[in-house]
Formats: sequence, C-alpha cells, structure tokens
Amino acid sequence: MIEFRKLTINDEILFMEYFNAWGAEQESIVPSATNLNRYDSFRNFIYNLEEREKSYEVLNTTLFLFEDGKIIGSSNIRHYLNEFLIYYGGHVGYGVRHDKRGQGYATKILNESLKFLKSLNVDKALMTCDEDNIASRKVILHNGGVQDQSHIREDGGVTHRFWIDL
Repeated sequence: MIEFRKLTINDEILFMEYFNAWGAEQESIVPSATNLNRYDSFRNFIYNLEEREKSYEVLNTTLFLFEDGKIIGSSNIRHYLNEFLIYYGGHVGYGVRHDKRGQGYATKILNESLKFLKSLNVDKALMTCDEDNIASRKVILHNGGVQDQSHIREDGGVTHRFWIDL
C-alpha cells in the first residue's frame, strides 16, 4: 500500500530507519527540512514540521511517501515563492532514499506534491534543479515541466528552472 502524508509522532521508528538509510549523506538529505540532526528530539522535529505550515518565512508542508510500512522519500512543498525560491528552490524539493532510486518514486512524489499545491490554489508550479542533476530534470519533464530561463549562480553553477501548469 502506498500513502503520501505527513509524519506523526508514531512514525519515529519508520523515520529513523529512513534517515539512517541516507548514511553519510544525512547532512545533505533532501529535502533539508527532513534533517533530523537539526533537532534535539523526534518530537521537536515533528513540532517544527507542523509550525512550518503556520508560521515560517515561506509557509511549507513536508509530506512522506510510504510503501508497505517503509518511508521511500519525501517532499517539502512551499505554498508560495519568495525571491530566493524563484531562482534556487522552486515550489517543491524532494528526495528518495538511495536504495529506492531509479524506480519511479521521485516521479510519484513530485506528482503527489503537485496535487497538494493545486489544493492550495497554485496554478503554476516552479521547479528547479542543478544542471548536473539529470535524474531530477527527467522527473520534472515527466511531470509536465517546461523549461524556462536558467539561472547562473554566484558560484558559476547553473540552476535550471521549469514551470508546470497545475
């Protein structure tokens, strides 16, 4: 069974297994909102995710894809964009645990995230990815992304930008 939903305090064991699956890359887990190392407890982590929907610079919701009692990946959905997100982050950041990549889960997570954005009355979603992130580019295109002007970052790297009609 597949579910796409918020975490609850009862998901601690499942989340810890997911978080540990990121191994040495825990500090660069995507989306960064799911980096448990920023908090002193799982309870505070859940509290922060809840607060981000009510009071945050850009309101956002973090949802997780569960399959057969295992967390596969997650997304952080920004309810609207600020200037930084217009160039660097877009409406949705998503990630899939390493052992489940290349199996269509990122496409599913983005598709479900876009449905959530539509429920917030967003008409067009902005998606971004680094120039060298070919897998993410394919996921965005598969979900209807139309490439817009890319952004050259201060470090010289290129961020591709895509719009998806909802």
